[in-house]
Order: sequence, then C-alpha cells, then structure tokens
Amino acid sequence: MPKAIALYSGGLDSSLAILAIMRQGIEVTAVTFLTDFGCYAPDMASHRKDQKLGFEVKLCRLTDKFMEIVKRPRFGHGKNMNPCIDCKILMLNEAKELMPMQNAAFIITGDVLGQRPMSQRREILQLIDREVGLEGYILRPLSAKLLKPTIAEQTKIVEREMLYDFSGRSRRPQIALAEEFGLTDYPTPAGGCLLTDPIYSYRLKELLIHNPSPSVKDINLLRTGRHFRISEDCKIIVGRDKGENDIISSLSTDEDYLLKVEKYGSPTTIICGDTTDEIIKSAAAICARYSDAKHLKSVRVRVYTKQKAFTVVVSPAADDLLDYYRIQSATKSQESRVNRSRLNA
Repeated sequence: MPKAIALYSGGLDSSLAILAIMRQGIEVTAVTFLTDFGCYAPDMASHRKDQKLGFEVKLCRLTDKFMEIVKRPRFGHGKNMNPCIDCKILMLNEAKELMPMQNAAFIITGDVLGQRPMSQRREILQLIDREVGLEGYILRPLSAKLLKPTIAEQTKIVEREMLYDFSGRSRRPQIALAEEFGLTDYPTPAGGCLLTDPIYSYRLKELLIHNPSPSVKDINLLRTGRHFRISEDCKIIVGRDKGENDIISSLSTDEDYLLKVEKYGSPTTIICGDTTDEIIKSAAAICARYSDAKHLKSVRVRVYTKQKAFTVVVSPAADDLLDYYRIQSATKSQESRVNRSRLNA
C-alpha cells in the first residue's frame, strides 16, 4: 500500500486533504508540530489515534527551532508576528526527515491556493517546495487541479481526477466536501496560530525585547490575563476570571510570587522576574484594584511563594498607574519603542 505523510493542524483543510488521499487507498501518517503558538495543549501525548477521522497523528515538538524563526524569519513576518513562509518550510523539512522512516512516497498539506495572502500564493508555494528540496513531492489535494501535477499524480499513485480545484478565501467548497465526508464537528478558521493575533503579537514583541530567550512558561502566560511591565526585568500578570486564575497558578514556578486579596473575590496575580519590595507593593496594589475590595482605602493582600507567605497592606492602584505599566496594543508612540528591528539587533 502506498504511504504518505501529512501536515495536520487539526483544522478543516488539513483534515479534508488527508481524507481525500485516504479515499484513494493510501495510508497516511499525520504529523502535528507543537510550537506553543498553536491550538494544541503542550502536555498532550506524543502520539494519538484520531478516532473520528481514522488516521494516526504523531505530535512533534518544535518550540526551540520555531522560536528562532519567529525572532528572525528569513522571509519576513506577516501582518503581525506570524512567520508563515518560514514556518511552512520548517515543518516540511521536519516531515521530509520522516519520509524514509515511514516509507512515505510524498507529503500532503491542506494548502488552498490564494486562501492566505502571504503563504498560499502560487509563486510562494513553488518557493517553499524549492527551499525544502521537495519539488514534485508535495501534494496539495484541495488545489491540485490548479497546480502542476506532482510525481505521485504522474506515476498514478494518486488519481488527479479525484482531487480538487479549490481557490480563494471562500469556505463553501470545503464545507460541501466536509458534508460529503460526513464531517460535522470541525474548528472555525478563526482559530489556530496565535501569532496572527495583534494583541498576542504585541505582547510577544514586548517580551522578546526584554527577554530574548523566554521560557515555555513565559510564552504560555502571554495568552492569559492583563499584563503590566513593572521594570526591565519584571512583569505582573493579573487573571481576569477563574479559568485564568487557575492557569496562572498552574504555570507558576518556585521563583514566582503569587498574590490574592484576603477575604474578598480576587484575581490571582503573578510576579515574573527580578522582584523587589517596591515591586511587590505595586503588584499588590494592582491586584487590589481588580478585586472586590477595590472600593476600600486599605486592602490586605496575601503574597506567597512555594517557600513562604506574608501579607502586605496597600491602597488599590489608581487608573493612571495601571495605564502607565500596562502592556497593550501599540499606539504610534509605543510602536516606535517596540518594533521588529530591535529583535534583529
């Protein structure tokens, strides 16, 4: 039986691409690459069987390699911090290394011609294939009829007439094909890579300026809570609801300080980085401001680490203090201080 490897994001397009090839009697091993910027939780098992779709999914971590292309992408960022071209090249290179191990004849992707302006133009798809050194070996089933036949098609491993001619941003062809395959539960296209989100991207740029080698914890905290830069080496993050409070607590390490207001509804607040007594007081004041005790003049805030706990008494932070320290989407003046050129310095 012929075999193929597929890049699998968990989204509709990659699922349909795999099913289209499996329908032709080809065994497909799907690979999902974990980068800490996507939709998969970092603590998933190393592989699993997608019972719904009927193919094996291998999960491979690419965090370190991926972080390097986020900081310095050879082919540039998209609208935000997304290095889409470099990302696809990296993942295809990793899949290329798996081909002999799986005895795979070709690689499948869920690309749709013209769907994404940066990475799915015809000339960019050709560039990606050349960069990976796999010209003719990367099959894009959803747009195959609009592209040059691959080696798998030329050698009749895959019947070209059973592939598709989807293009552009409309989702109607994919939705119709999903109904044909009996798929009803699939994510919307709004999900996926966090690097396309402007707020998340701004937080990441700000983090990389102050910490060029962030930890997995630092990266995961970017998607949670309100963020405040209290010093060059220290951040304060405040949960917005119970779910975020739980995430902050679970991600904290022995070096971090956690804060909560005593006897009132309170966010969980974390101090990450070099901490002083003044920073603890500022964090306590910010924590108090977002608690149910924000109307009081004096608030008791519990501060604890893995080794110790104590209480500080503060007044809730004023709005101007919050605005001064808050990390938020860039205005023109902020953008002049936080720009990509500094990441390449």
